[in-house]
Amino acid sequence: MKGLKLWLSSGLGSGYLPKSPGTWGSLLSLIFIYFILQSSQAFFLLLIFVVVCILINLWVANISELTWGKDPSRMVIDEFAGQSVAFLSFAFHSSFSSMELTLLLGFIFFRFFDIVKPLGIYQLQKFKGGWGILLDDLLAGIYSMICLEIIFRFIL
Repeated sequence: MKGLKLWLSSGLGSGYLPKSPGTWGSLLSLIFIYFILQSSQAFFLLLIFVVVCILINLWVANISELTWGKDPSRMVIDEFAGQSVAFLSFAFHSSFSSMELTLLLGFIFFRFFDIVKPLGIYQLQKFKGGWGILLDDLLAGIYSMICLEIIFRFIL
């Protein structure tokens, strides 16, 4: 069971990749997001994906921290959840210039907010365990979603 939890925690192994495991985890999550957004039920499927990632994060956080230390960089399931949140409003847009461009912009915004941690994101890491690992990524995803929404409404 420990092996399964660590594999899920590492974003199906993407957290083991060298240099910037959070970036690798975010990139891998885009594959799932891309296929989810192809569906006519994209919002609900993406919401389910976010909830499943949150539940997995909370389930595996303890063993991940015991194995790898506090808020371990190898644990990237939180990036899956946060990156997915960035695209929740996208599911409501019937017209867009390019899905690939949208995914790229969402990825860039999410990584920016996740790495720099402005606007209260950093303070959320003070929570203990799985919540401290997760909440900053969810807020980074919300900020990314807001940036994408501004682009959809005023630029594209």
